Amino acid sequence: MEVLRNMCGNIVSNLSALGDLAGWDKLVLAVYFAALFLVGFWTMKKSGKNTKEYFLSGQSMSWWLLGFSLVATTFAADTPNFVTELVRTKGVSANWSWWAFLLTGMTTVFIYAKLWRRLGVMTDIEFYEVRYGGKSASFLRGFRTVYLGLIVNTVVMANVILAIIKILNTMLGIDPATAVVFSCGVTVLFSAVGGLSAVIWADFILFIIAMGGAIGAAVYLLGLPEVGGLSGLLAHEEVVKMTSVLPNFTDTDAVIALLVIPLVVQWWSVWYPGAEPGGGSFGAQRMFAAKNESHAIGATLFFNFCHYAVRPWPWILVALASIVVYPDLASLREAFPNLPEHMIRDDMAYPAMLKLLPAGLFGIVLASLFAAFMSTVATLLNLGSSYMVNDFYHRFINPKASEKQLVFQGRLWTVILMVLACLLAFRLQSAKDNFNIILEIGAGTGLLFLIRWFWWRINAASEIAAMCLALPTAVYFRFFHVPLCAALFGAAGPDGQMVCPDALKFSDGAVLLITIAVTTIGWLLVTYLTRPTDQKILVEFLRRTKAGGPGWKRVVDAAAADGIDRAELEEPSWSVPLGILCSAVGCVCVYSSLFAVGCWIYAQWTLAVVLTAVAAATAAVLLAVWNRVAKGKARAADPE
Repeated sequence: MEVLRNMCGNIVSNLSALGDLAGWDKLVLAVYFAALFLVGFWTMKKSGKNTKEYFLSGQSMSWWLLGFSLVATTFAADTPNFVTELVRTKGVSANWSWWAFLLTGMTTVFIYAKLWRRLGVMTDIEFYEVRYGGKSASFLRGFRTVYLGLIVNTVVMANVILAIIKILNTMLGIDPATAVVFSCGVTVLFSAVGGLSAVIWADFILFIIAMGGAIGAAVYLLGLPEVGGLSGLLAHEEVVKMTSVLPNFTDTDAVIALLVIPLVVQWWSVWYPGAEPGGGSFGAQRMFAAKNESHAIGATLFFNFCHYAVRPWPWILVALASIVVYPDLASLREAFPNLPEHMIRDDMAYPAMLKLLPAGLFGIVLASLFAAFMSTVATLLNLGSSYMVNDFYHRFINPKASEKQLVFQGRLWTVILMVLACLLAFRLQSAKDNFNIILEIGAGTGLLFLIRWFWWRINAASEIAAMCLALPTAVYFRFFHVPLCAALFGAAGPDGQMVCPDALKFSDGAVLLITIAVTTIGWLLVTYLTRPTDQKILVEFLRRTKAGGPGWKRVVDAAAADGIDRAELEEPSWSVPLGILCSAVGCVCVYSSLFAVGCWIYAQWTLAVVLTAVAAATAAVLLAVWNRVAKGKARAADPE
């Protein structure tokens, strides 16, 4: 009891820091929290009706609202920290590690979004029993539920919680325990009460606050005397080396790690939450919540444009300015001595810069970062609980559970997942390290997720093999390879400890490629060595999705021989080639927009004009093609 009493006393004492805020800052935060809980309680009654309302908002959401929700979800509190660490350590070009995922996003928009919406399921994990069937598919569904819902989802949430710990410590001086209790307590209450409807409507408000705060912070911080405005920043000796959006092409290692691997290999081969090849997780959840197929496509297109073209530059500018104000980790350590040593990394330079904001703007930015935190964690809590309820509890524990019981389980799992994520957050160190770990454990599975919709031969064993190979391979290289090589082949270092030879050490990029190769070869071999999925299951999957293409010809021919009309299984014309064309045009449009903004900032006027023109032209082409497709669908639906 004494320990608990002391802990509560510390929390109250730390939260008193909120009382030291200026009046304008308090007003901003008060309005923010009032609006948030108004949304939560407004949606509480409706979300409690049944699981379709609680997890999918009754499938009644419009594309623009879902698009805003997706952008807000990926605008996490850890995202500006992550971008800051990339820029400070490797320069602006290091952002290709996530910019490359635009290729994944655009294929999801124009190829996979409509397939997910047609599937008619509650979660993307339910896909496995629709696509494969049988005991192996049931096992796969259960395993993926625990793997994604408990393990991966918890790691991602813990990463976001780590960011809010650093933000509240640097901006308000609040210790990690208090930061977790306050921020996670508010979020879990909001999420459990309102369900997905509360999350989506709040995301709309939260994104506007978060984006406004990020832009306002960048404008003010560039004007600091030590930064010297935009011109002073771009003329700074240390900053100049970091501003290029492309790596130095004379540095082969940098080009391979920062450009070649992400653009040539990573985007199609690696699974990452929110950027899954073929879509999935909370992206698929938003597609399921859409009114119809067109709204699902519109939501994902809107998200990809905002995610890559609109958001990055305010963060990048603050990250570059932080190089001037806090040039190294020692300066950060000196400025924030109360933060645990293992959390002092380059990613905390972003919240450190925000500490310099004036009253009023400080409150807006603090609210914006808390908004970013809540939008992401609330989504992940709702997603994780939907997995645990729909794909574990209802599927394997209590198939006859009433809707009331299922909604209760959803709220219970929301609390459980938050507690697990909070406990894990205290063990993590930096946003960039956690990003690399998640990339590695999903390496090699991406190609499988892309082609399982279009090749009948993929089966449940293929997916099981991919998981069983990717995770242990990544864990071995991340945690055991260097110690093992040191023990077997190493020589004694200056301190007497055995040291792994440099020739046996691998960079993050090399580990990623090795894991991709091992996993991809493994699941392809298993695919050919195991029995295919039952014909009846495959036919029913085609009835639902009409995925089509040459990869299903054998199944369609066999079904036609059994008297099934081909029109039940295929669209009049296969839409994937047009989808690939639209994806390519979309990538050019978004990348042109992203780099045009950078060129305007860098005062590279000629290139800025050219890129802006390219962005406008490709946007016009994309709109024209898309209108043609939409009209074709309308004629097919109503021949009269």
